Amino acid sequence: MALVAGVDSSTQSCKVVVRDAETGALVREGRARHPDGTEVDPLAWWLGLSAALDAAGGLDDVAALSVAAQQHGMVCLDAAGDVVRPALLWNDTRSAADADALVSELGAGDSDAGAKAWAQAVGSVPVAAFTVTKLRWLAGHEPANAARTAAVCLPHDWLTWRLGTDGPQDIATLTTDRSDASGTGYWSPATNDYRPDLLERAFGSTPSVPRVLGPAEHAGRTPHGVVLGAGAGDNAGAALGLGAARGDVIVSIGTSGTVFGVSPTPTADASGTVAGFADASGNFLPLVCTLNAARVLDVAAAMLGVDSETFDQLALSVAPGADGLVVVPYLEGERTPNRPLSTGAIHGWRLGNSTAGHLARASIEGVLCGLADGLDALIAEGFAVERIQLIGGATRSAAIRAIAPAVFGMPVTVPQPGEYVADGAARQAAWALAGGLKPPQWQSTDTTTYEADAAPWIRSRYADVRELTARQA
Repeated sequence: MALVAGVDSSTQSCKVVVRDAETGALVREGRARHPDGTEVDPLAWWLGLSAALDAAGGLDDVAALSVAAQQHGMVCLDAAGDVVRPALLWNDTRSAADADALVSELGAGDSDAGAKAWAQAVGSVPVAAFTVTKLRWLAGHEPANAARTAAVCLPHDWLTWRLGTDGPQDIATLTTDRSDASGTGYWSPATNDYRPDLLERAFGSTPSVPRVLGPAEHAGRTPHGVVLGAGAGDNAGAALGLGAARGDVIVSIGTSGTVFGVSPTPTADASGTVAGFADASGNFLPLVCTLNAARVLDVAAAMLGVDSETFDQLALSVAPGADGLVVVPYLEGERTPNRPLSTGAIHGWRLGNSTAGHLARASIEGVLCGLADGLDALIAEGFAVERIQLIGGATRSAAIRAIAPAVFGMPVTVPQPGEYVADGAARQAAWALAGGLKPPQWQSTDTTTYEADAAPWIRSRYADVRELTARQA
């Protein structure tokens, strides 16, 4: 029995699954924590990966491995392959002004024209999360570090590169995949080419960038002979792990919130709401991302001094709409809509809704309303929704599962809890091992469907308050 390993190197932790390459059956798994923060020394990811691999029993009997990881993180390397500075992560918003400047510049001072030009060039309009904006920030704020930067890559690129050697390695051997490259802002999923002109516009020079591999290509081998797959961005990994098909929309509620689906055609949304990413199978992955998701619920529960189970019970004790209490959960600014400097708000507070249950319910509804806006944006781009699959750590919440169909206005399907990003990486590793045009057809996980009466007034009130907060910002 050949075994393959899949890695999910996320913002908060590293997860490893080891599976049977033919059937997908889980053999063992392990995990380790990552440090908090919006900038992290990549060495922390390496230590987390090493600890998670040890917890999962190591690689002695593993034939292939792939790494899926958080997208956009800026990893700068010098000519010797050493890390120049801590990586700026996707949720670091210090480059918001740089994003605005890049958009305006490409439109010769017209932001609308610039947004259209960026969307046509790379499928997405830059926001603070994107690597290209972080490079502009680095060039402007840390010119000495910018001058040292000989290569720039992403978290999964760097981890895969490190796995392939016991010692110093040539930066020219860095590799990436379509899904992660499509989140940089200087690679086009429609043409499968880098845009060095946009990279130079942002950074003032063109550092070395990783070679982009196809879905089943090898990135190399570890010193002990384990085949390394191309890897993927985390959302593309999740789609592959779930076996997402055309018409499936995946709503992931983790550190960030994402709404995405597999499409045979690229998108180019000039509004910037939908990012036109690639997936890990050779198709495309139109995606909407919010910065504020599961951690909003964690913070609300901490404010109330309750655990997650009690928080759920409180939320479900209150009627849909929380009797008019609305939470706009922009605790870390926001990416969709693009309001990086905004703050959260509680609106409609009255004596009759001044209970713990109302705050719990409104917090959950606020997070889900932001994701429902993302669903609307996908539909506006022509995506035909046949099924919503709900994944991520927050789906362990009974209240999330019960309230989501009311906010989305349609049933939601929840797979059994699992590490779907790591599973997708493992499936890609099996694909790299076996070759062929398609990934192995592993058995689908069991699912549960949740239904509720649609409650459109929840989203209507949320939209009013969302725009009110925008005017007051």
